[in-house]
Amino acid sequence: MSPSSSGHVHLQKGQPFYVKYREIINRLMFLVGALLVFRLGAHIPVPGINNAALENLFNANQGTILGMFNMFSGGALERMSILALGIMPYISASIIVQLMSSVVPSLEALKKEGEQGKRKIQQYTRQGTLLLALVQSVGMCAGLISQGITLSTGLAFYVPAVTSLVAGTMFLMWLGEQITERGVGNGISMIIFAGIVAGLPTLVMQTFSSVESGQSSLIAILVFAVLSLIVLAAIVFIEKAQRRVPVNYAQKQQGRRVFTAQQTHLPLKINMAGVIPAIFASSLLLFPASLGQWVGSNDPDAGIIKRALQDLALVLSPGQPLYLILFGALIIFFCYFYTALVFSPKEVAENLKRSGAYVPGIRPGEQTSRYLDHILNRLTFIGAIYMTIICLMPMVLQSSFGVPFYLGGTSLLIVVVVVMDFMAQLQAHLTSHQYDNQTLMKKSTAQP
Repeated sequence: MSPSSSGHVHLQKGQPFYVKYREIINRLMFLVGALLVFRLGAHIPVPGINNAALENLFNANQGTILGMFNMFSGGALERMSILALGIMPYISASIIVQLMSSVVPSLEALKKEGEQGKRKIQQYTRQGTLLLALVQSVGMCAGLISQGITLSTGLAFYVPAVTSLVAGTMFLMWLGEQITERGVGNGISMIIFAGIVAGLPTLVMQTFSSVESGQSSLIAILVFAVLSLIVLAAIVFIEKAQRRVPVNYAQKQQGRRVFTAQQTHLPLKINMAGVIPAIFASSLLLFPASLGQWVGSNDPDAGIIKRALQDLALVLSPGQPLYLILFGALIIFFCYFYTALVFSPKEVAENLKRSGAYVPGIRPGEQTSRYLDHILNRLTFIGAIYMTIICLMPMVLQSSFGVPFYLGGTSLLIVVVVVMDFMAQLQAHLTSHQYDNQTLMKKSTAQP
């Protein structure tokens, strides 16, 4: 780059790579730095925790809802760090606000107000995150005290512990927003991705240790690895698949200008619900298993209630037939439920009608809405079956081959979807940067 007489900086050919892609490199460096801060925070403990008793608790509660929350927090829950709540309160608040915006007229009106309405909804989401984090942190502290894991009780433990946990969640929410704005990719998704990937080395070491100890065979692991690659390819294929509904724009005239008819398409993804159905289904099914091991564990008089909960936890433990059936049914239900929230055929049909667009062979308005709803139902069915197979396959393979590799289908979906979104956004930044560079080059060569 060289300065011109007018003071402008012109791009020239042969410039260094860092200079050419400075903005993108800075974004990637910010992303890496933010994720390192997240991993550092996952090792800062909450004051007043008995680490030995905490380790015993997690060893006794493997396969419960604790394991899933621990996965999303990147092991912070197992260490009971200040980030133990993870980003789950923010995700829950976002889903609740989305649900409310489809029911409450005032919130539904905010969605249609553009950027200003979006900021207001985001403010409600942050307030909901704070409220949920406060409630969950108090409940977590009460549970820790009841299990005898704390070094103190009462306000001496509640005040510093609740403050630390709530501050950790709000910090993660802020960090995710900063990654979205100044980094590459969706910040919240990248934090969840980093938490899952952080546990992969431990899982791989456990897998190979099982081979050395004779608990599983090397052939079974190789078969599992090949099937995993096939599943990864299937996930990428389905996540990229679209049903393109043709849309035509009628010829129109504004003043003396005549706009010719245009042809485009409306892309409908097979899996519009993302990984939300799998997370909801896992949470609902793992909750009884958690209650069976928590409620009455230290109470010898619990009696019938405790035995009933333990029997229920045994029947609904991961890998059991009833668990697999209910898990698949809940995934299918939440796929339809969440897709209905994020995509409204009636609203899309009205927008097409207002803009003078129509689907060939379909009358605008109500018929277009029914046509889109018919297509969406079929796509959602395919997406629900696909997600059910992906989430249930690891459990079936583990019980059949005995491979102790505990990266579940939900985690696999999150990892692949986040990587695909990251690559798409990185490609978009590269394309935009290349276009800006070409524009500046043309302007610089046009100047005398």
